[in-house]
Amino acid sequence: MKHKIVILGAGLVGGPMAMDLASDYEVTAVDYNPANLSRLLGIKTIQADLSDPSMIAEVVQDADLVINAVPGSMGFKTLKHIIGQRKDVVDIAFYPEDMFLLDELAREKGVIAICDMGVAPGMSHMLVGYANEQMDKVDKVKIYVGGLPKERIPPYEYKAVFSPSDVIEEYVRPARLVREGKEIELEALSEPEPLDFDQAGTLEAFNSDGLRSLVKTLDAPDMVEKTLRYPGHMEKMKLLRETGFFSKKSIKVGNMEVIPLELTQQLLFPLWKLEEGEVDLTVMRVIVEGLKDNIKTTYTWDLYDEYDPATGVHSMARTTGYAATMAARMLLAGMYDRKGISPPEYVGKDSSCVDFILNGLKDRNVVYEMQVKSDHPTLRYG
Repeated sequence: MKHKIVILGAGLVGGPMAMDLASDYEVTAVDYNPANLSRLLGIKTIQADLSDPSMIAEVVQDADLVINAVPGSMGFKTLKHIIGQRKDVVDIAFYPEDMFLLDELAREKGVIAICDMGVAPGMSHMLVGYANEQMDKVDKVKIYVGGLPKERIPPYEYKAVFSPSDVIEEYVRPARLVREGKEIELEALSEPEPLDFDQAGTLEAFNSDGLRSLVKTLDAPDMVEKTLRYPGHMEKMKLLRETGFFSKKSIKVGNMEVIPLELTQQLLFPLWKLEEGEVDLTVMRVIVEGLKDNIKTTYTWDLYDEYDPATGVHSMARTTGYAATMAARMLLAGMYDRKGISPPEYVGKDSSCVDFILNGLKDRNVVYEMQVKSDHPTLRYG
């Protein structure tokens, strides 16, 4: 008898996850938008308002595992309700709240909850956790990641490869970093630096709030996560932000009260819409520096992925969604059984889990290239 998986949210990422899992499991996709559900041919679908806790309880009641892929604005509450129903869960909602606030509840309910299990956070954190387990001491973590359109169309040279409202959050939410052993906050879009990639060319990296759980779980004196965009995009976003276009505080325009962010969304989102068949790409580099056997060692992973024309699945959906579906397969295979809230770096402690997920991604042509460099010549490989 097949395991039953319920996916809450069937949008750009949730839909491809449902398709990926449907060959091996009994999958039900739930979404408020009937257009999202209509694309999932051959998969059981339910149209439902997931802001209603009773509806969540109803749709997950027979599930062996739930995947939480709702927008970030409702992600934390949705996760809490899933845990309340005693359902194991893989979560990619990327909400601003602290996931560990639900750890006691998850342990009390006997639930395994793997949170932030996308590409970044997600695979980035899992690989950092793996490197940390291999090393005696980690000194520095640097994560660079971006989802971009392959074709650069002015003026923004950007398309939203996930929820556009969540993209804007990256431009306004303060970035938490660790420097000299202390957690600090800097403005989003700060400290730009150019980086060169073989296939994507020169990109611009800026501070964003992507370290999330690593700030609490990893004892490393220097850690940063930066978002990648084409050069020039960052300055345009700073101009909009500092002029007030991302503000949630209403202003009076004539006789009307207007919330600038809502107006900005109405203007930007049509320009940022990733059209069907339009090629997007995902670029990520994870660098972990430290000591192994008292020798300076650096682990580096590079990812470059593009839209898959054979399946019609965009790259950000592939790299985010398939990380989550492999984590779901891992849980249903009984490979990971830690009760409570688990960020991906906890999964990274188990090399068999890491291999399982990386191999599954490779089977789907999402390939992480690893290099290990060491001052000891026998430990240098890639």
